[in-house]
Amino acid sequence: MGRLDRKEQILQQAGYAYSFDRMVYFNRKAKKVFSVEFVEDHDETELQRFFSESIGDEEWHFYFNTPPAKAVKNELASVLG
Repeated sequence: MGRLDRKEQILQQAGYAYSFDRMVYFNRKAKKVFSVEFVEDHDETELQRFFSESIGDEEWHFYFNTPPAKAVKNELASVLG
């Protein structure tokens, strides 16, 4: 099993789904969004730490290598609920 396959398995176990249209992994319950590039660039231990990180509010949190523009954040938050 390749590194990305293992990461995808970890994401699925943590309740994340993949959006083909947006090329992100998201978890509506946790209100977190991870870009594919962010997932590729961080190891499994780091990802699990981000999954368990308490965000403490009701806003979506975005984990991207380069922070997305406010318009992108608003659009994703609207689409994801």
